[in-house]
Amino acid sequence: MALSTERQVVSRATSARQASRRWSRYSRRTFYLFLAPWLLGFIILTIFPMIYAFLVSFTNFDGASPHWHWIGLANYSELLQDSDTWYSLSRTILYTVIVVPVSVVLGLLLALLVNRQMRGISVFRTIFYMPAVVPIVGSVVIWKIMFDRDAGAINAILQQIGGPTITWLSDPTAFIPLIVVVLWGVGTNMIISLAGLQGVPVELREASRVDGANATQSFWTVSLPILTPVLFFEVITGIITALQTLIQPLLLAVSTGTATAVSVPRTNYLYMINVYAQYFYNQRFGYASALLWVLFAIVLVITLLVFRSSTAWVYYEVDQEGGN
Repeated sequence: MALSTERQVVSRATSARQASRRWSRYSRRTFYLFLAPWLLGFIILTIFPMIYAFLVSFTNFDGASPHWHWIGLANYSELLQDSDTWYSLSRTILYTVIVVPVSVVLGLLLALLVNRQMRGISVFRTIFYMPAVVPIVGSVVIWKIMFDRDAGAINAILQQIGGPTITWLSDPTAFIPLIVVVLWGVGTNMIISLAGLQGVPVELREASRVDGANATQSFWTVSLPILTPVLFFEVITGIITALQTLIQPLLLAVSTGTATAVSVPRTNYLYMINVYAQYFYNQRFGYASALLWVLFAIVLVITLLVFRSSTAWVYYEVDQEGGN
Protein backbone atom coordinates (compact mmCIF):
# COMPACT_ATOMS: atom_id res chain seq x y z
CA MET A 1 0.00 0.00 0.00
CA ALA A 2 2.81 2.40 0.89
CA LEU A 3 4.62 1.60 -2.35
CA SER A 4 1.46 2.29 -4.36
CA THR A 5 0.92 5.60 -2.60
CA GLU A 6 4.54 6.60 -3.26
CA ARG A 7 4.16 5.81 -6.95
CA GLN A 8 1.04 7.98 -7.14
CA VAL A 9 2.87 10.89 -5.53
CA VAL A 10 5.80 10.50 -7.94
CA SER A 11 3.41 10.27 -10.90
CA ARG A 12 1.60 13.46 -9.85
CA ALA A 13 4.88 15.29 -9.37
CA THR A 14 6.06 14.19 -12.81
CA SER A 15 2.79 15.35 -14.39
CA ALA A 16 3.08 18.69 -12.64
CA ARG A 17 6.65 19.16 -13.90
CA GLN A 18 5.59 18.27 -17.45
CA ALA A 19 2.68 20.73 -17.30
CA SER A 20 5.03 23.39 -15.96
CA ARG A 21 7.43 22.76 -18.84
CA ARG A 22 4.57 23.00 -21.35
CA TRP A 23 3.42 26.35 -19.96
CA SER A 24 6.97 27.64 -19.67
CA ARG A 25 7.12 27.74 -23.45
CA TYR A 26 4.88 30.81 -23.35
CA SER A 27 7.16 33.51 -22.01
CA ARG A 28 6.48 37.16 -21.30
CA ARG A 29 7.55 37.87 -24.85
CA THR A 30 4.57 35.86 -26.10
CA PHE A 31 2.22 37.87 -23.89
CA TYR A 32 3.49 41.20 -25.23
CA LEU A 33 3.39 39.81 -28.78
CA PHE A 34 -0.34 39.18 -28.47
CA LEU A 35 -0.80 42.55 -26.75
CA ALA A 36 1.18 44.43 -29.40
CA PRO A 37 -1.63 45.00 -31.99
CA TRP A 38 -3.89 46.72 -29.45
CA LEU A 39 -0.97 48.55 -27.83
CA LEU A 40 0.28 49.89 -31.16
CA GLY A 41 -3.22 50.94 -32.16
CA PHE A 42 -3.71 52.70 -28.82
CA ILE A 43 -0.41 54.55 -29.13
CA ILE A 44 -0.79 55.49 -32.82
CA LEU A 45 -4.52 56.28 -32.86
CA THR A 46 -5.02 57.68 -29.35
CA ILE A 47 -1.89 58.73 -27.48
CA PHE A 48 -0.05 60.30 -30.43
CA PRO A 49 -3.08 62.33 -31.71
CA MET A 50 -3.74 63.59 -28.17
CA ILE A 51 -0.16 64.75 -27.70
CA TYR A 52 -0.10 66.27 -31.19
CA ALA A 53 -3.37 68.15 -30.59
CA PHE A 54 -2.07 69.38 -27.23
CA LEU A 55 1.04 70.82 -28.86
CA VAL A 56 -0.94 72.31 -31.76
CA SER A 57 -3.25 74.05 -29.27
CA PHE A 58 -0.35 76.37 -28.39
CA THR A 59 0.12 77.47 -32.02
CA ASN A 60 -1.75 79.38 -34.72
CA PHE A 61 -1.57 76.40 -37.12
CA ASP A 62 -4.21 76.53 -39.87
CA GLY A 63 -3.82 72.97 -41.15
CA ALA A 64 -2.21 73.87 -44.46
CA SER A 65 0.29 76.71 -44.28
CA PRO A 66 3.87 75.84 -43.28
CA HIS A 67 4.13 79.24 -41.61
CA TRP A 68 2.78 78.90 -38.09
CA HIS A 69 4.04 80.14 -34.77
CA TRP A 70 4.03 79.23 -31.11
CA ILE A 71 1.56 81.58 -29.40
CA GLY A 72 1.44 80.05 -25.93
CA LEU A 73 -1.86 80.28 -24.06
CA ALA A 74 -3.43 82.74 -26.50
CA ASN A 75 -5.94 80.17 -27.81
CA TYR A 76 -7.05 79.24 -24.29
CA SER A 77 -7.34 82.89 -23.34
CA GLU A 78 -9.45 83.59 -26.43
CA LEU A 79 -11.86 80.73 -25.90
CA LEU A 80 -12.61 81.97 -22.38
CA GLN A 81 -13.83 85.21 -23.96
CA ASP A 82 -15.54 83.64 -26.99
CA SER A 83 -19.34 83.96 -26.81
CA ASP A 84 -19.81 81.07 -29.26
CA THR A 85 -17.78 78.77 -27.02
CA TRP A 86 -19.81 79.63 -23.93
CA TYR A 87 -23.09 79.36 -25.81
CA SER A 88 -22.21 75.97 -27.33
CA LEU A 89 -21.07 74.73 -23.92
CA SER A 90 -24.32 75.83 -22.29
CA ARG A 91 -26.37 74.12 -25.01
CA THR A 92 -24.32 70.95 -24.61
CA ILE A 93 -24.83 70.91 -20.84
CA LEU A 94 -28.58 71.43 -21.31
CA TYR A 95 -28.63 68.64 -23.90
CA THR A 96 -26.73 66.32 -21.53
CA VAL A 97 -28.99 67.14 -18.57
CA ILE A 98 -32.03 66.18 -20.66
CA VAL A 99 -30.74 63.19 -22.60
CA VAL A 100 -28.83 61.26 -19.94
CA PRO A 101 -31.53 60.99 -17.22
CA VAL A 102 -34.33 60.41 -19.74
CA SER A 103 -32.41 57.69 -21.58
CA VAL A 104 -31.51 55.92 -18.31
CA VAL A 105 -35.11 56.04 -17.04
CA LEU A 106 -36.61 54.99 -20.38
CA GLY A 107 -34.13 52.15 -20.68
CA LEU A 108 -35.05 50.94 -17.18
CA LEU A 109 -38.80 51.19 -17.88
CA LEU A 110 -38.44 49.22 -21.12
CA ALA A 111 -36.31 46.64 -19.30
CA LEU A 112 -39.06 46.23 -16.67
CA LEU A 113 -41.60 45.88 -19.48
CA VAL A 114 -39.74 43.07 -21.26
CA ASN A 115 -38.44 41.33 -18.13
CA ARG A 116 -41.29 38.87 -18.19
CA GLN A 117 -41.69 35.17 -18.74
CA MET A 118 -44.22 35.08 -21.53
CA ARG A 119 -44.56 33.69 -24.99
CA GLY A 120 -42.86 35.74 -27.72
CA ILE A 121 -41.14 38.13 -25.30
CA SER A 122 -37.88 37.81 -27.25
CA VAL A 123 -39.65 39.36 -30.26
CA PHE A 124 -40.57 42.45 -28.25
CA ARG A 125 -37.02 42.71 -26.90
CA THR A 126 -35.69 42.60 -30.45
CA ILE A 127 -38.15 45.26 -31.63
CA PHE A 128 -37.19 47.65 -28.83
CA TYR A 129 -33.49 47.05 -29.31
CA MET A 130 -33.47 47.20 -33.12
CA PRO A 131 -33.19 51.03 -33.41
CA ALA A 132 -29.98 50.91 -31.38
CA VAL A 133 -28.20 48.86 -34.05
CA VAL A 134 -29.25 51.10 -36.93
CA PRO A 135 -26.24 53.23 -38.00
CA ILE A 136 -26.36 56.82 -36.76
CA VAL A 137 -26.44 58.22 -40.28
CA GLY A 138 -29.40 56.04 -41.23
CA SER A 139 -31.29 56.95 -38.07
CA VAL A 140 -30.76 60.68 -38.60
CA VAL A 141 -31.81 60.51 -42.26
CA ILE A 142 -35.00 58.63 -41.34
CA TRP A 143 -36.00 61.17 -38.70
CA LYS A 144 -34.97 64.09 -40.88
CA ILE A 145 -37.44 62.89 -43.51
CA MET A 146 -40.15 62.39 -40.89
CA PHE A 147 -39.64 65.90 -39.49
CA ASP A 148 -39.57 67.53 -42.92
CA ARG A 149 -41.83 70.57 -43.08
CA ASP A 150 -43.59 69.73 -46.36
CA ALA A 151 -43.34 65.96 -46.82
CA GLY A 152 -42.74 64.70 -43.29
CA ALA A 153 -45.00 62.24 -41.49
CA ILE A 154 -45.00 64.31 -38.28
CA ASN A 155 -46.58 67.36 -39.92
CA ALA A 156 -48.96 65.12 -41.88
CA ILE A 157 -50.28 63.69 -38.60
CA LEU A 158 -50.57 67.18 -37.11
CA GLN A 159 -52.54 68.37 -40.12
CA GLN A 160 -54.94 65.42 -39.81
CA ILE A 161 -55.81 66.47 -36.26
CA GLY A 162 -56.03 70.14 -37.14
CA GLY A 163 -52.59 71.14 -35.91
CA PRO A 164 -50.20 73.69 -37.44
CA THR A 165 -47.42 73.01 -39.92
CA ILE A 166 -44.15 73.31 -38.00
CA THR A 167 -40.68 73.84 -39.42
CA TRP A 168 -39.11 71.29 -37.12
CA LEU A 169 -35.56 71.39 -38.46
CA SER A 170 -35.07 75.12 -37.98
CA ASP A 171 -35.01 77.39 -34.94
CA PRO A 172 -36.60 77.45 -32.45
CA THR A 173 -37.88 73.85 -32.66
CA ALA A 174 -34.74 72.12 -34.00
CA PHE A 175 -33.76 70.96 -30.52
CA ILE A 176 -36.80 68.66 -30.32
CA PRO A 177 -35.87 66.44 -33.33
CA LEU A 178 -32.32 66.20 -31.95
CA ILE A 179 -33.60 64.84 -28.62
CA VAL A 180 -35.96 62.43 -30.39
CA VAL A 181 -33.21 61.07 -32.66
CA VAL A 182 -30.91 60.40 -29.71
CA LEU A 183 -33.57 58.83 -27.50
CA TRP A 184 -34.67 56.54 -30.35
CA GLY A 185 -31.57 54.44 -29.62
CA VAL A 186 -32.49 53.88 -25.98
CA GLY A 187 -32.54 50.14 -26.62
CA THR A 188 -28.89 49.93 -25.58
CA ASN A 189 -29.75 51.08 -22.06
CA MET A 190 -32.70 48.70 -22.10
CA ILE A 191 -30.46 45.69 -22.73
CA ILE A 192 -27.99 46.74 -20.03
CA SER A 193 -30.78 47.32 -17.49
CA LEU A 194 -32.42 44.04 -18.48
CA ALA A 195 -29.19 42.17 -17.79
CA GLY A 196 -29.05 43.87 -14.40
CA LEU A 197 -32.66 42.96 -13.59
CA GLN A 198 -32.08 39.34 -14.48
CA GLY A 199 -29.10 39.34 -12.14
CA VAL A 200 -31.23 40.25 -9.11
CA PRO A 201 -31.49 37.13 -6.89
CA VAL A 202 -34.96 35.63 -7.03
CA GLU A 203 -34.67 34.69 -3.34
CA LEU A 204 -34.54 38.36 -2.33
CA ARG A 205 -37.67 39.25 -4.30
CA GLU A 206 -39.52 36.27 -2.89
CA ALA A 207 -38.43 37.18 0.63
CA SER A 208 -39.77 40.72 0.21
CA ARG A 209 -43.10 39.36 -0.98
CA VAL A 210 -43.26 37.03 2.00
CA ASP A 211 -42.79 40.11 4.18
CA GLY A 212 -45.85 41.67 2.54
CA ALA A 213 -44.26 43.91 -0.13
CA ASN A 214 -46.11 44.33 -3.40
CA ALA A 215 -44.40 44.44 -6.81
CA THR A 216 -43.68 48.19 -6.62
CA GLN A 217 -42.31 48.01 -3.09
CA SER A 218 -40.20 44.99 -4.01
CA PHE A 219 -38.69 46.89 -6.93
CA TRP A 220 -37.84 49.99 -4.86
CA THR A 221 -36.42 48.12 -1.88
CA VAL A 222 -34.75 45.12 -3.54
CA SER A 223 -34.23 45.42 -7.29
CA LEU A 224 -33.36 49.12 -7.58
CA PRO A 225 -30.54 49.14 -4.99
CA ILE A 226 -28.93 46.13 -6.69
CA LEU A 227 -29.34 47.86 -10.06
CA THR A 228 -27.56 51.06 -9.00
CA PRO A 229 -24.10 49.92 -10.23
CA VAL A 230 -25.66 49.26 -13.65
CA LEU A 231 -27.38 52.65 -13.66
CA PHE A 232 -24.13 54.26 -12.56
CA PHE A 233 -22.39 52.74 -15.58
CA GLU A 234 -25.14 54.06 -17.87
CA VAL A 235 -24.89 57.56 -16.38
CA ILE A 236 -21.10 57.72 -16.80
CA THR A 237 -21.09 56.46 -20.38
CA GLY A 238 -24.13 58.59 -21.22
CA ILE A 239 -22.47 61.79 -19.97
CA ILE A 240 -19.25 61.09 -21.87
CA THR A 241 -21.18 60.33 -25.06
CA ALA A 242 -23.56 63.30 -24.77
CA LEU A 243 -20.80 65.84 -24.23
CA GLN A 244 -19.17 64.67 -27.49
CA THR A 245 -22.30 64.64 -29.65
CA LEU A 246 -21.56 65.77 -33.21
CA ILE A 247 -23.08 63.62 -35.95
CA GLN A 248 -26.77 63.99 -35.05
CA PRO A 249 -27.01 67.82 -34.99
CA LEU A 250 -24.72 68.07 -37.99
CA LEU A 251 -26.79 65.74 -40.18
CA LEU A 252 -30.10 67.18 -39.00
CA ALA A 253 -29.04 70.62 -40.21
CA VAL A 254 -30.76 71.96 -43.28
CA SER A 255 -28.39 72.43 -46.20
CA THR A 256 -27.83 75.99 -47.34
CA GLY A 257 -27.74 74.89 -50.97
CA THR A 258 -24.00 74.43 -51.49
CA ALA A 259 -22.15 71.14 -51.49
CA THR A 260 -20.10 71.82 -48.35
CA ALA A 261 -21.78 74.51 -46.25
CA VAL A 262 -24.19 73.26 -43.58
CA SER A 263 -26.18 75.64 -41.40
CA VAL A 264 -26.70 74.16 -37.96
CA PRO A 265 -29.63 75.80 -36.13
CA ARG A 266 -28.56 77.92 -33.21
CA THR A 267 -30.48 75.77 -30.73
CA ASN A 268 -28.45 72.73 -31.88
CA TYR A 269 -25.11 74.53 -31.82
CA LEU A 270 -23.40 72.10 -29.44
CA TYR A 271 -19.79 72.26 -28.31
CA MET A 272 -18.52 69.74 -30.86
CA ILE A 273 -20.29 71.66 -33.63
CA ASN A 274 -18.23 74.67 -32.63
CA VAL A 275 -15.07 72.55 -32.72
CA TYR A 276 -16.07 71.20 -36.15
CA ALA A 277 -16.64 74.72 -37.45
CA GLN A 278 -13.28 75.93 -36.18
CA TYR A 279 -11.46 73.00 -37.77
CA PHE A 280 -13.09 72.71 -41.17
CA TYR A 281 -14.64 76.11 -41.88
CA ASN A 282 -12.38 78.59 -40.11
CA GLN A 283 -9.20 76.53 -40.59
CA ARG A 284 -8.12 77.32 -37.03
CA PHE A 285 -6.52 74.03 -36.03
CA GLY A 286 -4.73 75.50 -33.02
CA TYR A 287 -7.88 77.09 -31.59
CA ALA A 288 -9.99 73.97 -32.26
CA SER A 289 -7.38 71.77 -30.57
CA ALA A 290 -7.55 74.04 -27.52
CA LEU A 291 -11.34 73.62 -27.51
CA LEU A 292 -10.94 69.84 -27.56
CA TRP A 293 -8.54 69.85 -24.63
CA VAL A 294 -10.91 72.04 -22.64
CA LEU A 295 -13.68 69.54 -23.41
CA PHE A 296 -11.40 66.72 -22.22
CA ALA A 297 -10.90 68.57 -18.93
CA ILE A 298 -14.65 69.15 -18.56
CA VAL A 299 -15.45 65.48 -19.20
CA LEU A 300 -12.77 64.43 -16.72
CA VAL A 301 -14.04 66.78 -13.98
CA ILE A 302 -17.70 65.79 -14.43
CA THR A 303 -16.80 62.10 -14.43
CA LEU A 304 -14.80 62.47 -11.21
CA LEU A 305 -17.69 64.36 -9.58
CA VAL A 306 -20.14 61.61 -10.54
CA PHE A 307 -17.73 59.01 -9.17
CA ARG A 308 -17.51 60.96 -5.91
CA SER A 309 -21.29 61.18 -5.68
CA SER A 310 -21.66 57.42 -6.25
CA THR A 311 -20.84 56.72 -2.59
CA ALA A 312 -24.20 58.27 -1.68
CA TRP A 313 -26.44 56.38 -4.11
CA VAL A 314 -24.65 53.35 -5.57
CA TYR A 315 -24.98 50.10 -3.61
CA TYR A 316 -22.35 47.37 -3.91
CA GLU A 317 -22.78 43.91 -2.45
CA VAL A 318 -19.12 43.92 -1.39
CA ASP A 319 -17.05 46.62 0.25
CA GLN A 320 -15.19 48.46 -2.53
CA GLU A 321 -12.29 49.39 -0.25
CA GLY A 322 -11.91 46.30 1.84
CA GLY A 323 -12.95 43.85 -0.83
CA ASN A 324 -15.30 41.97 1.52
